[in-house]
Amino acid sequence: MTGGTSGADAPAATGPGSWVVTVWADPDYHELVRARETAGSASVAADFPTTLAPREVVLRGEEVRVGRAGAPAGQDPPEIDLSGPPRDPGVSHLHAVLMALPRDRWVVIDAGSTNGTTLNYGEDPLAPDTPVVLSSGDRIHVGAWTTLTIERR
Repeated sequence: MTGGTSGADAPAATGPGSWVVTVWADPDYHELVRARETAGSASVAADFPTTLAPREVVLRGEEVRVGRAGAPAGQDPPEIDLSGPPRDPGVSHLHAVLMALPRDRWVVIDAGSTNGTTLNYGEDPLAPDTPVVLSSGDRIHVGAWTTLTIERR
């Protein structure tokens, strides 16, 4: 994050043409994660949180980091903090980054997360450090149940 300002505000009012991320516990994604686990692998698909309310974050600035607070000393917490409660066990301290592009577009970049980032219920994780252009309505999946739906409003 460059400068001293936050790249996201939660919650915030949206104006025409704003990009908004809705963060929510996605039961369909959670079932996919559980089905993909192989015998003997460490489980990231803990119990699904049934009481977690969705929240909206208006994208601001040029870069919005997604992850969980509690990173090593000297690192700022992510603008989209997925620390919980409840804590999604599959979310890395710095899991993904949303970056603004010219002409009012956004990309998602997996930041080398331990458990990967997928898009729109895809099976294959995004290649780390590789920008993927987003469209309004895309769903970014991180961790064991967390989905971020990006929309232009």
